[in-house]
Amino acid sequence: MKVKSILVSQPAPSTARSPYFELAEKSNLKIDFRPFIQVEGISAKEFRQTRIQILDHTAVIFTSRTAIDHFFRIAKEMRVTVPDSMKYFCISEATAFYLQKYIVYRKRKIFYGNGKFADLAVIMRKHKDENFLVPLSDIHKQDIPKVLEKEGVKFTKAVLYRTVSSDLSDLSNIKYDILVFFSPSGIKSLFQNFPDFEQNDTRIACFGPATAKAIKEAGLRLDIQAPTAQAPSMTMALEQYIKKNKK
Repeated sequence: MKVKSILVSQPAPSTARSPYFELAEKSNLKIDFRPFIQVEGISAKEFRQTRIQILDHTAVIFTSRTAIDHFFRIAKEMRVTVPDSMKYFCISEATAFYLQKYIVYRKRKIFYGNGKFADLAVIMRKHKDENFLVPLSDIHKQDIPKVLEKEGVKFTKAVLYRTVSSDLSDLSNIKYDILVFFSPSGIKSLFQNFPDFEQNDTRIACFGPATAKAIKEAGLRLDIQAPTAQAPSMTMALEQYIKKNKK
């Protein structure tokens, strides 16, 4: 079946050079963007109930920019002054540079990996005397604490934000030729907003094995999957599918 419309369950790209826009123009498609999930920070009151003390820790591990935002937000709300001696371990160089939003970068001890948490953990081996704080979402990769335990470092998980379903009630319907998902939370949001959703001829695309698993467990048909050897990106997978179905 020919594809004319796609709904991507993420915010619209911030750059005009997005491959989604190129795909829409090349294939004469209508592509809409709408986040199915959003991040909410936990309150200072909730954080106090965990009895975690930021100043009991000498280093912080950041796996995302969102984690950085909520760490400094909660510190401000708790009226905690983060000392200059605090060490920061970031998943990537880009995440580390984002710290400049909150601290004087060149005056702090900052370490970063190449995007893989296991590789960042190798750097931590040289800092086993530190007491690490790990700001996370309520939904996070379980291999993070496992890797830290394996490395024998002292750490505390701190859930500072949570992933919740967006309110999609203003969408009159969900009638698109293709729906694109990037997380299991997106599938959960679909059914929370549209409990009577029936797939019928709607094609479903997803990125990542965890999302694919959630789609199948929800009883839906998975039509397009990325990444693959032939389609390392979501837009490439969509383009290949569209070309095959231009009838």
